[in-house]
Amino acid sequence: MPALTDQLRPFLAKPLSTEQTKQVVTYLDLLLKWNAKISLTAVRAPEEIVQRHFGESFFAAERAGVGEASSLIDIGSGAGFPGLPMAILAPNTQVMLIESQQKKVAFLREVVRALDLKNVSVYGGRAEDSKLKSQIVTMRAVEKFDTVLPIAASLVQSNGTLALLIGASQAESARNAAPVFQWLDPIAVPKSRERVLIVGARQR
Repeated sequence: MPALTDQLRPFLAKPLSTEQTKQVVTYLDLLLKWNAKISLTAVRAPEEIVQRHFGESFFAAERAGVGEASSLIDIGSGAGFPGLPMAILAPNTQVMLIESQQKKVAFLREVVRALDLKNVSVYGGRAEDSKLKSQIVTMRAVEKFDTVLPIAASLVQSNGTLALLIGASQAESARNAAPVFQWLDPIAVPKSRERVLIVGARQR
């Protein structure tokens, strides 16, 4: 656990609690086991998964104010990033994970059960069919970004926030595709050469 704490230090303003650290360890173990059978992440080394997936998700959670939000939707959750780490960090925020691939849905539900995450639900379907709304909507490394972005924007409540973990080259297209949001400057993700967090507040 000390090694895990050290690996996450660059991404967090304050360290995880003992319970949160145990949840990360359990989640990581499940991810490694399932990843051997179904493709959840192309990253295989545990240390790299901790930094690139968990660290990035925790960093975004703090910077986007997830802990102060009542609800969050994570679109295209895949292996659960960034939604599940955000739920670990902010246990009082109700988190909905949206994922259309049923094998990944099964994995997400297994993690939620194993970690006893009372604040997490999983929607096994397409975001545009969910008819859900949330205070914060987040998205990371989804396919067909330009197609999914307007759908993500439509799920944000009035005066809510859209938080995107994307490549720096995508930031400008995100701003142009969602003009009803007031966008902050992109924030570089620690330990990454090109990943940024871009946060927008819905104006109407």
